[in-house]
Amino acid sequence: EESVVDSFLSRCYYKRGKSYGDEEAWLELAQHVEEHEAASSSIKNNRLFYMAIPPNVFGETGMAIKKTSMQADPSKGWSRLVIEKPFGHDLESCQALLRTLSSQFEEHHLYRIDHYLGKEVVQNLLMWRFGNSIFEWIWNRNAIQSVHISFKEPFGTEGRGGYFDNYGIIRDILQNHLLQVLMLLAMEAPVVADGVTASDHIRDAKHRVLQSMPEIELGDCLLGQYKGYSDDETIDNKETNCPTYAAIRCHVNTPRWAGVPFILEAGKALDERL
Repeated sequence: EESVVDSFLSRCYYKRGKSYGDEEAWLELAQHVEEHEAASSSIKNNRLFYMAIPPNVFGETGMAIKKTSMQADPSKGWSRLVIEKPFGHDLESCQALLRTLSSQFEEHHLYRIDHYLGKEVVQNLLMWRFGNSIFEWIWNRNAIQSVHISFKEPFGTEGRGGYFDNYGIIRDILQNHLLQVLMLLAMEAPVVADGVTASDHIRDAKHRVLQSMPEIELGDCLLGQYKGYSDDETIDNKETNCPTYAAIRCHVNTPRWAGVPFILEAGKALDERL
């Protein structure tokens, strides 16, 4: 309804800055937020900063928020910083980013997320697996020959090539979205699956899957690029070899899954959406 849209838009405010880490702009935004909070009837006013921005500016943005915009008095509400994958370009840049953020924020201020886990079908995996005892008898190498996890899009980069070319399909899809699904499918039941500590126990169960996976070898990988990829106007390097398709064979060396290949497949400009 139009009234609902108008009500939502009346709550939105746009502030432009010179850069992601423009402290002056952040300070002006913080002042606007404080004015809004002062006029609110709420006893507590929480502040959530969702960083839907390039990962290479997470650090400078986080530091600017820390200096200017955090809730000064915790009794008046909490402050949280949400950062979304990819966390850097490789292990080294990821560790540098995490060091920068951890030097400015306590752990309870930070939420590292993969938006793919918000999909209903992914959220239902835990209930589907561990809430249906019938699957436990067949969910192992004795009944399953292989596991194939696919992500397919029937379109290309469509103007996002400048971003995509810096990461490729592996960093963009496989090593986060599909790897998360693999862990949910391959993990053992968490010690606790409900309550305030559930997320920690689920994380630990997923981590044990990663510890059980051997390094991937080149012979386990198949890479490709769709014709016309570099025609995207936002791609500067017209000779780019950035993969837009990848299929990778993984293994999980646990008693449940020993010898069962897990195939992770993702691509753009394919013949179907999946």
